[in-house]
Amino acid sequence: MDLQLFNDTINPIKDKLYRFAMRYVKNPMEAEDIVQEVFIKLWKQREQFHEIKNKEAWCMRVTRNLSIDKLRAAHNRLKEMPEGQDWKDPGVDAQRQAELNETMSNVKAWIEELPEAQRNVIQLRDIEQFSYKEIAAALEISMELVKVNLHRARKTIRKKLLDSDSYGI
Repeated sequence: MDLQLFNDTINPIKDKLYRFAMRYVKNPMEAEDIVQEVFIKLWKQREQFHEIKNKEAWCMRVTRNLSIDKLRAAHNRLKEMPEGQDWKDPGVDAQRQAELNETMSNVKAWIEELPEAQRNVIQLRDIEQFSYKEIAAALEISMELVKVNLHRARKTIRKKLLDSDSYGI
């Protein structure tokens, strides 16, 4: 593979790779580093470039793996809901707003308690708004497993939410 073929094939997806890395690391500089590492890996394997059937999927998988490696190195995990999320409703009184804030804190904690596979899927689907297909490709699992993990995660959160309402917690 020559530089021109590389630029024509891979450069068009660099923004998508960057956004994908950002969803994991939530740091622009780290996301840029990850995309650069993906490009370096691909360039080092340029002799086998023709053997890669779906180059975009390969790049997404490498981006995912490098992002997870970065998170593990920093002893961080996929867990954060978007910071600065405004859960306030101007039509809600202060007491109800406090209840909503407490509920959101509980939901965050419950998501954190989920098994890793379920936590990753619910993070990507309900928080990051990935499609099932994107989640399956990113996590390298079948679409059926994505659906099963999402269903189980939501069922667990729903049960805990109903239990907390029932007990007044």
